[in-house]
Amino acid sequence: MKQAVISGTGLYTPPYAISNQELVTCFNAYARQFNADHAAAIEAGTLAAIEESSAEFIEKVSGIKSRFVMEKAGILDPQRMVSQIPERDDDTISLQAEMAVAAATQALARAGRSAADVDMVLVACSNLQRPYPAMAIEVQQALGIDGYGFDMNVACSSATFAIQTAAAAVQSGQARAVLVLNPEITSGHLNWRDRDSHFIFGDACTALVIEERGAATSAHQFEILGTKLKTSFSNNIRNNFGFLNRFDESGNGAPDKLFHQLGRKVFRDVCPMAAEMIKQGIGAAGLEVAQVSRYWLHQANLNMNLLITRMVLGRDAVDLEAPVILDTYANTSSAGSIIAFHQHQDDLPSGAHGVICSFGAGYSIGCVVLRKL
Repeated sequence: MKQAVISGTGLYTPPYAISNQELVTCFNAYARQFNADHAAAIEAGTLAAIEESSAEFIEKVSGIKSRFVMEKAGILDPQRMVSQIPERDDDTISLQAEMAVAAATQALARAGRSAADVDMVLVACSNLQRPYPAMAIEVQQALGIDGYGFDMNVACSSATFAIQTAAAAVQSGQARAVLVLNPEITSGHLNWRDRDSHFIFGDACTALVIEERGAATSAHQFEILGTKLKTSFSNNIRNNFGFLNRFDESGNGAPDKLFHQLGRKVFRDVCPMAAEMIKQGIGAAGLEVAQVSRYWLHQANLNMNLLITRMVLGRDAVDLEAPVILDTYANTSSAGSIIAFHQHQDDLPSGAHGVICSFGAGYSIGCVVLRKL
């Protein structure tokens, strides 16, 4: 069987950043107005007042200091609190495809490849802009790739599940090279009026080139030694938005049509599952934990990552063993672990081992074991 490598990575960062303080200023203005407008019901005990937030609270519970978004003025308007981006006509490239093309261009350049070398495009992310035509096929056309493409969604684990799919296509000879793209516009599914979650997400897009080791010429190659995937159904992270919503108009605009979670239950359930998957993945690749130099983890919550690495290593991670990017990017869903990989890989020596691990709604967990060539 052919060996597959990651030969290039790319990252598109949106043009606008929102600090915790900016977010809090808007949220607290909304909370004060809500409480004033509903003072009578709050006084009567039939409606709960909205508690104000603080930048310190956000950083303490998540490790997040800021996030990037595709548009910020609408988010920071207490009367709106959602991005305001005009809808594009069908003949203009889609917003999500535009992000993907930018990240893909970087990844192809780093891999020393062109569109002519790619046979397959995978767009894998938590939220797709539309049901069809597939975003991947639009990206394929925009880049001039003669092959095939399709979309997939495994929430925050979409990138690692897509790496497995791409590697299998390369190993079987189905594709010479595959583009894996993770365009996450998480600002679209976030409830900016929910104190417990309004700070969690940010927008970004990552890209990977996966190809046969024997044909790769890049100076940045990581051999895929093994992948391990797991899903286990849970309602603790959920988003009920979908085309069937129109069957029952009474639910339109309800909070459950956006991201919502039972955070403490997610923390309790996912951390041991992710740690065990990492250890199993390392063992299946014929390695010991002590042989792994780096863990590029899903960037959802700093406290989760600290606990997961502690459970894997038996101690706290040191230096760049588990690099953190969520302080500036926040949770970018499937893109998070790949941003960490993109930004913290070049310092590793040849022969070093690393693990990309993602975890999220589903539940879904993906683990990819790599060796730098």
